[in-house]
Amino acid sequence: MAVWAIGDLQGCYDATQRLLERIRFDPARDRLWFCGDLVNRGGESLETLRLVHSLRANASIVLGNHDLSLIAIGERRPEEQRRVNADLQRVVFADDARPLLDWLRQQKLMHVDRELGWAMVHAGLLPRWSIDEAHALAQEVEARLQGNGFRKLLRNMYGNRPMWNPRLTGFERYRAIINVFTRMRYCSPRGRIAFEEKGTPGSQSAGMYPWYESPERVPRELSIVCGHWSTLGLMIGLGVHAIDTGAVWGGKLTALQLDSEELRIRQVKGRVVPAAEAAQADD
Repeated sequence: MAVWAIGDLQGCYDATQRLLERIRFDPARDRLWFCGDLVNRGGESLETLRLVHSLRANASIVLGNHDLSLIAIGERRPEEQRRVNADLQRVVFADDARPLLDWLRQQKLMHVDRELGWAMVHAGLLPRWSIDEAHALAQEVEARLQGNGFRKLLRNMYGNRPMWNPRLTGFERYRAIINVFTRMRYCSPRGRIAFEEKGTPGSQSAGMYPWYESPERVPRELSIVCGHWSTLGLMIGLGVHAIDTGAVWGGKLTALQLDSEELRIRQVKGRVVPAAEAAQADD
């Protein structure tokens, strides 16, 4: 048996297939952890979503910002859906769109396996959040997203404010939690997220830190695997393993074995990026 965490797929179906071959994935004995952002930009989001859905008995998935956006798009009127990019249109207008999106909506913001010694999120954790606190907050949002009131949550989840405060209630509370788990890269020691900062460490504004380096961070008993930050690349340190290596931008797609005493990383080339996209920044 092997447990592999895999970085952001972002609709790169061919690269995903090659990575599964590279790690010799066997559904009879292996498990996969997907770090979120299964879809968007890669041109093969429908095929990628179908593939991960077919592996659901062997997989744990956390939602990324692109996944949540797709779920929200799936609840809009057809005329609004036709305004999104062609990659996502293929998903929402597919014959199996409803079962795929209903399944995606049932996935987590944070996956914790104490026996294995790992936790998985898409983007990160606030410096002062313990594993237990973060997991409880993730479950608050998951319960709403998976329940009957999910449409109202989807309509109210967008926006950069407010910053996290434990006294927040209602949709402001949910929005702040979602922003941490799915959008954060840099933050202040008190937890203010620098949404506009997307570059490599050292490029950020004064007073902002990579979320995993904040001087206010609390000790955590589990290792963390995450994605989201393609310009960071492969980063291992301080109990964090960041494995979004920019497959959708022409980088690599990365798998990290979680149940090995040795550091085992496997990578394959990502997609070929059209020249028109080469200068775009990841978000």
